[in-house]
Amino acid sequence: MRSSEGQVVSRRAVLGGAVAAAAGAWLTSTEAASATDRVALAVEAEAARIDGALIELRRDLNTHPEVSGQEQRTAGAVAARLRAAGLDVTTGVGGHGVVGVLTGARPGRTVAYRADMDAVGPQDQIGGGPGPAHLCGHDIHTTVGVGIAEVLARLRERVAGRVVFLFQPAEENLSGAAAMIAGGVLTATRPTEIHALHCGPFPVGRFATIAGFGMPGQDRGLITLTGDDAAARAQRLATSINNIGTVQRPSTPADLEQLVAYLQTPGGPLARFVFVQARAAGATVQVASRCWPEHRYTEVRAEIRRRARAEGPATVDFPADPFPAMVTPQREGKAVERHLRRTLGTERVMPLHAAIPFSGEDYALFLDRLPGTYTFLGVRAPNTGVETSYPHFATFQPDESAIGHGVRAMSGWLLSRTRP
Repeated sequence: MRSSEGQVVSRRAVLGGAVAAAAGAWLTSTEAASATDRVALAVEAEAARIDGALIELRRDLNTHPEVSGQEQRTAGAVAARLRAAGLDVTTGVGGHGVVGVLTGARPGRTVAYRADMDAVGPQDQIGGGPGPAHLCGHDIHTTVGVGIAEVLARLRERVAGRVVFLFQPAEENLSGAAAMIAGGVLTATRPTEIHALHCGPFPVGRFATIAGFGMPGQDRGLITLTGDDAAARAQRLATSINNIGTVQRPSTPADLEQLVAYLQTPGGPLARFVFVQARAAGATVQVASRCWPEHRYTEVRAEIRRRARAEGPATVDFPADPFPAMVTPQREGKAVERHLRRTLGTERVMPLHAAIPFSGEDYALFLDRLPGTYTFLGVRAPNTGVETSYPHFATFQPDESAIGHGVRAMSGWLLSRTRP
């Protein structure tokens, strides 16, 4: 729920506690721990069978990138794999969205898993080329989602409840999640929680968890100046508004390394931030801002209005509420952290303590309606620079072995969450 002037009245505090603690209680005894080990071995065996095929799938998707709203070929490839695995498949959900439902052999809970499918258009690439490219890792996200579905389908006798796989279109332009929700995907499948992975600039084989953090939303506004020398005043105003920002987008490998370090620093420089981009065009100024925590949009808007008034006659218009921040609830974020530490080892799990200031995620709309998790999958290959694993950079070259790590970790996690 979002009120006027961008003040966000969030339901997350309620939703974050909606999952009963009993969902993980089966893991507390020695007997259950042995069962977990057996499940891990079964997942490993099935995942090993398809590792090569999944890398081939990723390379095929990478070679045929499709931007938001044009994911027809990608959706077709996903649907074919899910049908072959025995899932109930629905296509054309919210555009080119694909929904696959795996029903286990025993009663249990219904849990959703989301993977986004679209590529990055040239306008959103940092140093990229003239055409679309998978520079955000959605080809890997899609491949991991397919791999999880195939592994769990082979282990159907061990699955309790249902797993609903949401292959989402149009994440890059922040329209796909809303379209799938409007298409009734949540009311039709009724999951109790939702989970997702996203490529991140962390060593391959490691997972970065977020509890109480995530990604900021975004606010947009337009300022129109009138009167004498309006264009010159617009230029000054754009500079003034940009000075509101407390962080700047990283532009060098050293900047990226510093960002990664800050994300892991409790109470560090990114505990609170404002990121502003103001651009003058004639007598107008277009403004986009991100902030943390998200209730600060009210004060950012007020400051923008104040600075606009200081430049003379002007109208300031914020036509819509800010797009909401994506926040992983504390309970679920801590639960996936504990699960991954227990099943993968402490050294492979790194909790983050801040939001990334420069990116948003329409997965926020799912987490506004359901509790769940969002975990970063490390894709940085050994002995490579951080710029090879940071999304949207033209240098993005993720380590394909991350696919297998993601499939194994999330297969085990979803199995644990469907148990009654």
